[in-house]
Amino acid sequence: MPYITISTVRGILDAAQKKTLLERVTDLMVEVEGQGSPEFRRNVWVRIEEQEPSHWSLGGMQPTPEIIAGTFGLIGPDGVRIAKPKM
Repeated sequence: MPYITISTVRGILDAAQKKTLLERVTDLMVEVEGQGSPEFRRNVWVRIEEQEPSHWSLGGMQPTPEIIAGTFGLIGPDGVRIAKPKM
């Protein structure tokens, strides 16, 4: 029974992206570890763990919610992306 944990910065993935990620990782585990058996699906646990931006560092720099929103777009309280990033 696999347990997969995906760690990410809060504010990068919206609800639809999380749903897609959970489904596709599950599909991949069924294909690889479960050798394609549909019965294996019910044994696959996938979790997305989100931490505050202040808990992360990339190249020695901590992202801020403003940097994340400017890069990925804003996410509303319902988990739906409400604004796309300006390119």
